[in-house]
Amino acid sequence: MNMTATASPTGASSARLSLIDRFIGIITSPRETFGSVAAHPAWLGMFLLTATIVAAGAALPMTTEAGKQAAVDQQVSAMESFGFTVSDADYERIQRSTDFLPYQTAIGAFVMAPVIALVMAGIFFAIFNAGLGGDARFKQVFAVVVHAGVISALAQAFTGPINYLRGSVSSATNLTAVLPMLDDTSFVGRFAGAIDLFIIWWVLALSIGLAVLYRRRTQPIATTLFGIYAVIALAIAAIMGK
Repeated sequence: MNMTATASPTGASSARLSLIDRFIGIITSPRETFGSVAAHPAWLGMFLLTATIVAAGAALPMTTEAGKQAAVDQQVSAMESFGFTVSDADYERIQRSTDFLPYQTAIGAFVMAPVIALVMAGIFFAIFNAGLGGDARFKQVFAVVVHAGVISALAQAFTGPINYLRGSVSSATNLTAVLPMLDDTSFVGRFAGAIDLFIIWWVLALSIGLAVLYRRRTQPIATTLFGIYAVIALAIAAIMGK
């Protein structure tokens, strides 16, 4: 795949594709598929499909007692890392709410999906249109962001069943899972834990989509987004170490 080529959403790539063809195409031929998305920015069907997969995959581990306990432990650990003291009463309150975790997780994922997509699309629209003189419509940018979510859906379809079987809510595809020799309590280990292989894939897919839409090279966009991701991962590693 040539990441530096300038793509244009015209010609054969602008043919209208079905929902399933677009879902598969984002995985197998993202540049051509994003060309079709840019020319025909339908997003609702893809949003409903990907959000449903993400919600189901995220909620699946919460249907087991081990998964619920892992979620409680993760929540307590996160609160303590931000300086909160979790009392016995707080812990019991969190424990009592676990019966609703599958529903809360699924609904939360489904509700947050459009909010996150709208915020991201708004940021990219402002940067590329107002800042860099692009001429894409907001609907096109939003459709690109939604279709990049295919990779997020694939991630949940992969990790959801794995976490269900192992009774966990932690990532099964971050670098500490792939490189178990890393000490996950060290700064390097925490940083590696914040780097997920599916997020890397998602960033690359999103970069390709924006490059196709705005007829720009993919590499500078990807470099910028990966740089932002690295900064976020470093911040997470620093915060979790306090």
